[in-house]
Amino acid sequence: MFDENTSYGLLKTLENNSSLSQRDLAKRLGISLGKVNFCLNALVEKGCLKVKNFRNSENKLAYAYLLTPRGVEEKARMTVHFLKYKMQEYEQLSAEIKELKREAEQKGLLEDIHD
Repeated sequence: MFDENTSYGLLKTLENNSSLSQRDLAKRLGISLGKVNFCLNALVEKGCLKVKNFRNSENKLAYAYLLTPRGVEEKARMTVHFLKYKMQEYEQLSAEIKELKREAEQKGLLEDIHD
């Protein structure tokens, strides 16, 4: 259940929105509330997040999820990893689009399409 995509999404989202509820995190990331809870606990256990509870008028007990120095390092490492992965994915997709466009042009199918 714990994966780097979810971890990265949580760290990235919490970096600037530390007081989001687990329900809000689940909605933003498009994952289940249970998965958010599981992954947050794993990130706390790894030392990437610190949980701080506070009281406010709307919610009697709320939590802030603060990135620790280790969490900042982990997020930076994941950012570089995902950037490399997405650049490779982009290059592959770009080559595929170029090939499809070439095939469509050969068959005269792109006359009405503008770049």
